[in-house]
Amino acid sequence: MAESPRWSRVVVAGVLTGAAMVVFGQGGDRDAGPVRSRVVPERIDIPSLGLKAPLMRLDVKDGEVELPPYDEPDVAGWVEGTAVPGDEGPAVILGHVDTKDAPAVFYKLKTMREGQVIKVARSDGKVAQYRVDAIEQVSKDSFPADKVYVEDGLRLVTCGGEFDWDRNQYDDNVIVYATLVKPADSAA
Repeated sequence: MAESPRWSRVVVAGVLTGAAMVVFGQGGDRDAGPVRSRVVPERIDIPSLGLKAPLMRLDVKDGEVELPPYDEPDVAGWVEGTAVPGDEGPAVILGHVDTKDAPAVFYKLKTMREGQVIKVARSDGKVAQYRVDAIEQVSKDSFPADKVYVEDGLRLVTCGGEFDWDRNQYDDNVIVYATLVKPADSAA
């Protein structure tokens, strides 16, 4: 993902997602429902990929999902307003597949397999552990917003497929779906 236009269709999905999150009580007016935890995810660890990366917060403004900065390709981002990994609900982490000249944090994401482990360290010192259920590559025109932003579990999202040089973006997204198998605790 060398430039932000590649995520344009993900942003469109984010608009739909924002509406879905409000409908399902995952966003919107925070004073109207339970107060969200001040705990945030800080690091993602995927042993099978040899990946350990810091996480930053990604805001959602006017229905558009912020992306990790392109000048920090080894950083992934947690979409604020989704569940904190280890808590109930959908938790979404985005990362770039590459930059103009090098692989980025989620470059190997498409090689993940069912049953592999994903760990997310949180600011409260706890670690949530997930098991990969499925990996899919989907056209950005058919981004499955409900599966990513509404269904329970951890979702990792990056670009994939062929690069369209005319539109300066990848045609697809690679999405990893994972289920919580070990709630957040103090053990790493």
